[in-house]
Amino acid sequence: MEYEINATEARVLGCLIEKEMTTPEYYPLSLNALVNACNQKSNRDPLMSVTEDDAVRALNRLRFMQFTVVSGESSRVAKYRHLMAENLGLIPAELAIICELLVRGPQTVGELRTRGERMHRFSDLAEVESVLNELMERETPLLVRLPRQPGRKEARYAHLFSGMPDMRCDEHEPPPEAARTRVRADDERVTKLEAEVAELREEVASLRQMVEEFTKQFE
Repeated sequence: MEYEINATEARVLGCLIEKEMTTPEYYPLSLNALVNACNQKSNRDPLMSVTEDDAVRALNRLRFMQFTVVSGESSRVAKYRHLMAENLGLIPAELAIICELLVRGPQTVGELRTRGERMHRFSDLAEVESVLNELMERETPLLVRLPRQPGRKEARYAHLFSGMPDMRCDEHEPPPEAARTRVRADDERVTKLEAEVAELREEVASLRQMVEEFTKQFE
């Protein structure tokens, strides 16, 4: 992809798409409404604290990339809208998927269907998979399928507007409980002591053999 957007720009772009599809009567968005959308607690991962200055910087760069535009400059308050459908030729189902990935990060097919329902009604998982494949098989792919994480049955999908994500499994093991740490330390001490005892036994056996050989010389 020619341009790569940062986390704040992704949140701004995702929120513009979301509000157009869920509350079209309040779209395009004023700067204040956009900041509130970026910082809302629901349907967001991670939660962010975007300031008006952050949003303006993001909008300026997104306008340069032709992802957003100022709408209604002649009115009392400037308002902003995205250009994703026009410039990338995206249909509502594709916009819903991309929006979810922009505002909540990588997700499975099932998560995208459930969470995307507020913007577009998918008939079944097969329809979601079809949309994902379309977006991945473009001349310039917009999405990528991530490796399946340990302990998960389904793979997740991520957008490519911020560049290629880390393709390694990113779900690390949780830190061990204190009791497990203590038991592990005890086991290591026991193993070390057993090795030392075995070494001492070998030394004793060797000394015993030397004594026996020395004694035989005087018999």
